Amino acid sequence: MEEKEYYSIGEVSKICNISKKALRFYDKIGIISPDKVCDDNNYRFYNRTTLLSLPVIKYYKQMGFKLEEMRELFEGNTYGIIERQFRRKIDELKELEANIHNSYTSVKDWYDLILEAQLVIENDVHEVAVKYIDSTIYCFMEQDFEYNYRESIINIDWTNYLESINNEITGPVVLNFPSFREKMEGTCKKVKIMQKPILEYKEDQVTKMGGYMVASCYHIGSHTNIHESYQKIFDWAESHGYNCTEECYERYVTDYWTTRNEDQFVTEIMIQVTRD
Repeated sequence: MEEKEYYSIGEVSKICNISKKALRFYDKIGIISPDKVCDDNNYRFYNRTTLLSLPVIKYYKQMGFKLEEMRELFEGNTYGIIERQFRRKIDELKELEANIHNSYTSVKDWYDLILEAQLVIENDVHEVAVKYIDSTIYCFMEQDFEYNYRESIINIDWTNYLESINNEITGPVVLNFPSFREKMEGTCKKVKIMQKPILEYKEDQVTKMGGYMVASCYHIGSHTNIHESYQKIFDWAESHGYNCTEECYERYVTDYWTTRNEDQFVTEIMIQVTRD
C-alpha cells in the first residue's frame, strides 16, 4: 500500500475492504470520522493512523461487540474502562452460548426422535424386547388422565408449570401411569407427565426413571388401540418367565407435536420386569 498523507474514502474502501456506505455510517455514529473534509465538494479523507482503526473495528465485530460498544471502547482511555467493557461482553457471550446450547440440545433431541420413528416404521419394529434403561432425571407433574392423548401430550398446564419453575425441557414427552392393567383396561385416572430438564432444577421438581430392565414394545399408529401393545407385552412376559411391575411408561417418539398423521405416530411402551 502506497503511504500517503491522506486517502480518499474510495481508496480506504479498497484498501481496507469495507464499503463507503459503512465508512459514512461510522462517521455518522461517531466511531471513525474523516480527518479532512473538503469544503467545496464535501469529499472525505483519512490519514494512515485512522486507517489502522478499521482492522480493530473488524476484530471487535468478530468478538461480537455492537457499534455502540465499539464507540465506547474507542473513547475509553483507561484499562479500567476497557476491562469493564470486555467483562460485560464475556458475560453476555456466556449467556448466549448457554442459550445456543439449549436450543441445539432441543433441536438435536427432536431430530433424533424423528430418525428413530422413521427406522421403527420402515422396519416395522413392533416386537417385545427386554432392555436396560439408564437412570435419568425428569421434571414431572401429576395430573388427572381422561384418555385425551392430544391434550396430555401437548399439555398447556405442563407448559405453564415449567415456566413457573423457570425451566426448559428437551426430548420426548413421557407419561407414567401407576398401573399398566388399569391403562390397558381404560380405567386409569392418574398420570405423571415427564420430560428431561435443560436448566438447573430443585430436587422436589424432578423424579428418576430407569436403572433397571424393562419390557419394551413400539406401538405404531393411533393411540386408540394402544392397549393391544400392552396385552402383547403382558402375554410375552408370561410366556418368557418375566414378572411385570404395575407401573408403566409411554414414551412418545412421534406424536401430535410432529405430525397430524396418526398412522405415523410411534410410541414406546415400557414396563419394568423381573425374573420369576
